[in-house]
Amino acid sequence: MDIETDGRFGNKRVHNRLGPANGAASSSTSGKVCIHWRAGRCNRFPCPYLHSELPEATTKRTNHGAGAGGNVWRNPNSGGGGGRGGGGLKKWGRGPGGADGGPRHKVPDRPCRYFLAGDCSYGEKCRYPHTYCMSDSITLLTPLQGHEKVVTGIALPTGSDKLYSGSKDGTVRMWDCQTGQCAGVINMGREIGCMISEGPWLFVGIPDAVKVWNMQTQAEMNLTGPTGQVYALAVGNELLFAATQDGRILAWRFSAATNGFEPAASLVGHQLAVVSLVVGAMRLYSGSMDKTIRVWDLATLQCIQTLSDHSGVVMSVLCWDQFLLSCSLDQTIKVWAATESGSLEVTYTHKEEHGALALSGMPDAQSKPVLLCSLNDNTVRLYDLPSFIDRGRIFSKQEIRAIQVGPGGLFFTGDGTGELKVWQWVIEGSQTK
Repeated sequence: MDIETDGRFGNKRVHNRLGPANGAASSSTSGKVCIHWRAGRCNRFPCPYLHSELPEATTKRTNHGAGAGGNVWRNPNSGGGGGRGGGGLKKWGRGPGGADGGPRHKVPDRPCRYFLAGDCSYGEKCRYPHTYCMSDSITLLTPLQGHEKVVTGIALPTGSDKLYSGSKDGTVRMWDCQTGQCAGVINMGREIGCMISEGPWLFVGIPDAVKVWNMQTQAEMNLTGPTGQVYALAVGNELLFAATQDGRILAWRFSAATNGFEPAASLVGHQLAVVSLVVGAMRLYSGSMDKTIRVWDLATLQCIQTLSDHSGVVMSVLCWDQFLLSCSLDQTIKVWAATESGSLEVTYTHKEEHGALALSGMPDAQSKPVLLCSLNDNTVRLYDLPSFIDRGRIFSKQEIRAIQVGPGGLFFTGDGTGELKVWQWVIEGSQTK
């Protein structure tokens, strides 16, 4: 029995039961943003001030979008493509009640910093919470320990009952989805820069190569061509793309005749290392250390637009609905939408207090879209979309560089200490301890 059918991990089942509502939505008449909310410690509910940054740009009406229609996520670490999507006008960052009139969620306080460091001497008597999560919407199922350095990739191949994780410690670990135990270790001998799965295939980026396994046939191959570390991988239009340290994006095409991958193209344009990739709407989007995002046509493999609005490294790109989202070390998350001419422009900018490292997205327990954004203050912020209302935070000892969505409301995070954590969305008020 696996996690997809059983909804559990490590024999820890979450029983969702209806609980009390989070509270009626309240409206702000002040038009001011709560300074305590900005500091992450507002405990007033309802609060008379806004728990959302004031929007800096008006939303543009679009005919074409960055991602597939129908609120479909295209995560940078999950591969897959999508068709051109339409979709309605979204009101970005319109708190406090949200664009859909939903409830405003209470922003949680910070847990005990000594607990996070592993050395709080007060134990249960501590006045601060001893928890890695401050949210009424998610619960921690189990930690997975074994890696000795930062986790850089997490994958769940189709049809497999194993979770795979890669680390800069040079190993790939297999985790049994039923018991939560490590089921095997593959020593790569080199730092792992990224990892994704597509169908039965597992792809691992290492210096100067991409390692490939087929989990059904046990076929194994080594794709050469990259120069330096492979920082990101993506799959789309029957092509595998690898983002490299020298600024190129290499492409391979699957050959049914040889049951392998043949070199297809080298996409040149970025001036520095490419560190993030995502595919959506027959486009490949690449984020780079040169502070730009390039848009590539999957049919021609030509660059059709360069986006230069970020002032720092573009760490992650993500497609949701008809929008492209990007985050950067410049402490912003930007939302891009296509204009009448088809070119992408920023339609909303969300400011953070720290550099942003990784984006992922998934529906919550009530099927509402939520954005997960890892920051370099060792937290992951959870936001409703498109309102950017705060849904809580995940805390870690070190930066979380890998976030992977799983089935049944599960998702996984990997941090700088090498620890993975398994999380699950729950109906608010129904968490089990």
